[in-house]
Formats: sequence, structure tokens, C-alpha cells
Amino acid sequence: MHRPRVYEKSLPELAAWVTAQGFPGYRAEQIRRWIFGKRVNDFDAMHDVPAALRKQLAEEFSLFPATEVRHQVAGDRTEKLLLELHDGEVIECVLMRETDRRTICISTQVGCAMGCVFCASGMLGLKRNLTTGEILEQVLRLDRRLGPDERITNVVVMGIGEPLANLKSLLPALESLNDKGGMGLGARRITVSTVGLPDKIRELAALDKQFNLAVSLHAPNNALRDKLVKVNHRIGIEAILDAADEYFQKTGRRITYEYVLLSGVNDGPEEARELARLLKPRIAHVNLIPMNGVAELPYVEPTAPRTDEFVRILEASGIPATVRKRKGADIDAACGQLRLKHEGPATVELSVPV
Repeated sequence: MHRPRVYEKSLPELAAWVTAQGFPGYRAEQIRRWIFGKRVNDFDAMHDVPAALRKQLAEEFSLFPATEVRHQVAGDRTEKLLLELHDGEVIECVLMRETDRRTICISTQVGCAMGCVFCASGMLGLKRNLTTGEILEQVLRLDRRLGPDERITNVVVMGIGEPLANLKSLLPALESLNDKGGMGLGARRITVSTVGLPDKIRELAALDKQFNLAVSLHAPNNALRDKLVKVNHRIGIEAILDAADEYFQKTGRRITYEYVLLSGVNDGPEEARELARLLKPRIAHVNLIPMNGVAELPYVEPTAPRTDEFVRILEASGIPATVRKRKGADIDAACGQLRLKHEGPATVELSVPV
């Protein structure tokens, strides 16, 4: 029988459960401290929790029920996990190491329905949303891949799936990451990525939290974006930018606009100038992402001079821009690649937008 993860419960919910078992509510704080702070892998290792309570925990809850199907380590020490869930579905999560940062990237759905034609995540369609526990298990498993002196410094919700389409499960997970009784990670160290769902952006803004928002734009006009991001024809760039502007006004957090560079598709000087005109009135940052090749797709990254020209045009217009450093290229670290390889080939449309 599938037992729920104990960290699926918030601290108040867990305290209520503990009290119902006849123990003081403060035991819930101890339990969560062992899970989020001390990296325990078994209920019996919680030695300051009464044995009777540990026994009840083990009978009713699980800690890490997902099966680790594959663990890959890249030459740059980036690590990727492929996890199989109780229903046989698989998801990915990634740990990226830099000099002073330990950043993890987590998934929120099995598959994706947003229709980005260059992304491996949605090639097999959307299967289902992840639960709060399934989201947090990724964080906790990656945390246990770190050395005793290492700690997660940043979380990006940018893996498989559209995070804002699963806010119901994501928000409690973010609360556990942010809470001092959980991971204790500041909201400014958490980035939520979205293809651009205006109502959900506003819902996130209404929380009045300092989460970073990254909008996956990928095109400077609706005609091109309709071809690259299939869901755009129901939304439109203008509505997305309006919602992002409101997010900035509410939180004061500068918006990052993600832009995957596809050679010969959206990487020309005219697209760069149009993007600059679009963002010039805004306090924004552009994160340019050279296409990470997927064997089943026809898109490739532009040459370095072409990428450099795109950056130069943006910066000449006063738009800060950076080119994302590629991490874990030798272990299929880009979103959905390892899952796609595990699940088998997909039938995709190989037409290049023009």
C-alpha cells in the first residue's frame, strides 16, 4: 500500500497528527528537523523522538518511497536523478555545483502541456501533477547528495512541467523550503519559472513573498511565439507582460525573461531589437539559453558570434543580458532529456517554424 510522505504534512498538520497519537505537539518540530536539517534516511534514526512515536510514523508514513532509477554525475560535478514514482511514472531533478552555490532544479509535473516545440519535457505529453511530497522528495534526495559541509543555496522550479499549473501542490512545498522549521531557505533564493500564465502569476504575487519569477518568453512577438510555444495563442505576450509587471509592482523583484536561442529561428538581430523594444520600459533581465540539442528535435544553438551579437543589441538598449552557462551537458541534464531517453522515442513534428 502506498503510504504518504511524512513531509507532505505542514508543521501544523504534523503537530495535530502527533497530538492525536498522544504525544506533545513539539515532537513535530523534532521530526521535521531530522528530515530537513539532519538528513535522516530512516525514522529509527530520530533518536530523540520516542520509540513508540517512531513506530507509528513508520507504520503510517514513508520518507523516500520513489525508486532511484538512475543517478548520473557529469564532469563538472552536476548530478541528475531519475526517480520512479509509485505509479511507474518518472521525473527528473538536478544538482548544480558552482564555487559558492549549490543550486537544485526540480520538477512539478510528469510531462508538460505547454507545447514548447524545442523542449524534451513535453514530448510525451502531460501525465499528471506531482504531489507536494513528490516535489519535496526531489529536494531532500538532492540535499543528501551533498557533502557534510555543503548546503543547498538556491532552488529553481524549472524542471519538467509548468510550475504555475500546479500551484496547489507547489505552494505548500515552497512554504516548507522557506520555513525555518523546514529548509530555512530565503524566498529570494527560490526561483519559479513559468511559460506565462497571467492569472497564476497574479496568484503568486498575491502571496506577497519575495520569490524570483522567471518568464520563459522565447520570442519577441506573438506570431513567432505561437509557433514556438503552442499555448501562447490562448494567452498572448501582452497579457503575460502585464501580469509580470504587476508581479514586479507587488514584490519589487526584477523579472527574468528566459529566451532559448534557436539557430535561424529566433536568434537574429531583428528579434533582438524587437525584444529590446518590448522590455525597454521594464526593469528586466534577459537570460539567454543556447539550445541544448535533443536528438529527436531539429533545433540547434546559434554560433558564438551570433549569440554575442544578440547580447550586444540588448545591452546597447539598456537591457541586462547574460548567456546561461551550460551545466551537465554530458549527462542529459537539460529538462526532460533523461526521462525521454528512459521512456523511449516519441513521435514529434520535425517542422522548423519560419
